[in-house]
Amino acid sequence: MTVVPPARPRTRRHGRAVLLAAALAVVAALVAELVGGGAAGAAARRHPHRAHQHRTHHRPHHHAPASRSAGTTTAPAPTQRPAASPRPSTTPTVARSWGVTGPGVPSDLSGLDQLTGATGSAPGVVMFYVAWSLHSAFPTASAAAIAQHHAVPEVTWEPWDPSQGVTQPTYSLARITSGAFDSYLRSWAQGIKAYGAPVRLRFAHEMNGSWYPWAEGVNGNKPGSYVVAWNHVRAVFAKAGVRNVTWVWCPNVPFTGSTPLGGLFPGDANVDEVALDGYNWGTTQSWGSTWQSFAQVFGPGVAQLSSLSTKPISIGEVGTTDVGGDKPQWIRDMWTTLASWPRVRGLVWFDFAKECDWRIESSADSFAAFTGGLAGYLAG
Repeated sequence: MTVVPPARPRTRRHGRAVLLAAALAVVAALVAELVGGGAAGAAARRHPHRAHQHRTHHRPHHHAPASRSAGTTTAPAPTQRPAASPRPSTTPTVARSWGVTGPGVPSDLSGLDQLTGATGSAPGVVMFYVAWSLHSAFPTASAAAIAQHHAVPEVTWEPWDPSQGVTQPTYSLARITSGAFDSYLRSWAQGIKAYGAPVRLRFAHEMNGSWYPWAEGVNGNKPGSYVVAWNHVRAVFAKAGVRNVTWVWCPNVPFTGSTPLGGLFPGDANVDEVALDGYNWGTTQSWGSTWQSFAQVFGPGVAQLSSLSTKPISIGEVGTTDVGGDKPQWIRDMWTTLASWPRVRGLVWFDFAKECDWRIESSADSFAAFTGGLAGYLAG
């Protein structure tokens, strides 16, 4: 099915309108390619007390979000807090980049060239999800295909079976640390080393929530066990002599009741980058979600990361609905906020239309707001 963003009203600046229409046609082609390649069979869930989504079903090498599963426990929405200003830092040495994840990735990358043409900038990161229950080898061919599109593959590497919920003793942190998965870890370490090009690994993300079996306080996991498991996984890779991995530590944006980040952080010696996942749900959710600006969603968390670490900061996943507010203005405000946060060096846009339409191209104005601010962000 081809998805075409709504057309903007015709103005006297017909030439600009024609250019915009052409760009939107390219985006429509992208959407058609991506949805056609990856929408079938993709499913997931979203937790009701955080600005994020996570997944319950998968396909080989990836799985994609959809609606929350029936068994998800409902909890109060996070308290909306004023945005905090991240701590100033020294002049950044890492160039800014942007990335994307969406339906079909990584098995179908046919839309990336169209996306590059439409936005005027090639995504520097293409992110996808791999569950340990697949017992799959490192997807060398998919990684190489992403690299051919001038992007770095980022694997959100999830120690669980997405169909089995939170309580999965097989994937407890203690079992990971005990070496129960070392053979699997070694196979990935050897595969990535043989691949040779840069790879980003986002292992066991959003560990400060309660919706994954690697979170402390669920699945029999004790306080302090996350850092031990993280360091064990890294040690397996170090022993294999892997030098081409960027280790991305990525909690969810903090919320009332989330596990404090300080006890989950492995330390600067054991991470290469720190990140946050967060979303503006607007007024879409029955648990009382409210419209939040980019700064409100990410500000407190970015401030905490700035205090915890001297490593580069990135936005691991981001998206906004258009229900309850002005999505184009939200995106413009995002670029303005990021310009004032020099520590934040990258973002990955969650380009799915699921329980909310998170996509960049959900409307002509949203797409124009994204492309209008992208070049300035990358130049910062």
